[in-house]
Amino acid sequence: MRACEVSGPLSGCRSASLPARAGVTNGLISLIEQNRVSPSVSSLKKVLDGVPMSLAEFFTMDLSATPQAFFSADDLVELGNPEVSLRLVAAQRPGRQLTVLHERYAAGAATGEEMLAHRGEEAGVVIRGRIELTVGGAARVLEAGEAYYFASQLPHRFRNVGREACEIISACTPPTL
Repeated sequence: MRACEVSGPLSGCRSASLPARAGVTNGLISLIEQNRVSPSVSSLKKVLDGVPMSLAEFFTMDLSATPQAFFSADDLVELGNPEVSLRLVAAQRPGRQLTVLHERYAAGAATGEEMLAHRGEEAGVVIRGRIELTVGGAARVLEAGEAYYFASQLPHRFRNVGREACEIISACTPPTL
């Protein structure tokens, strides 16, 4: 079976079919979709790994609930530290397709000496302060109102070169955090 021929709630659509990604037979997927068999925990884990989804996500998912659309400042999950604050929007949203962050860099703070690199794209807008962004071999200081957009596999890092905190609203896809 070719990629994306399988349809149904467990099929997904990627370069290989779900059974191939999960290491199970087409028949097992079909029986699960038709509610004719209850898979063992190990088989269910294989299938969910092919989606991908964790067992915890699967068993705690509330399909009847409407995903949260609005978030207070207290709802944002802190992933950083006091020097580089990375507050994630919609951290618990099932199937989240992008990372949206409210970033805050203290004066002189940076993402580190080592350059970051990961798959995807990222973009952001500086809303306060100044940040030096290095992407590949190029560096530029961005000020409030200025923005960036680049392929994340290019080595990059952020460094606050100003005397005040720098704030950025950023997005990255696919979600890496």
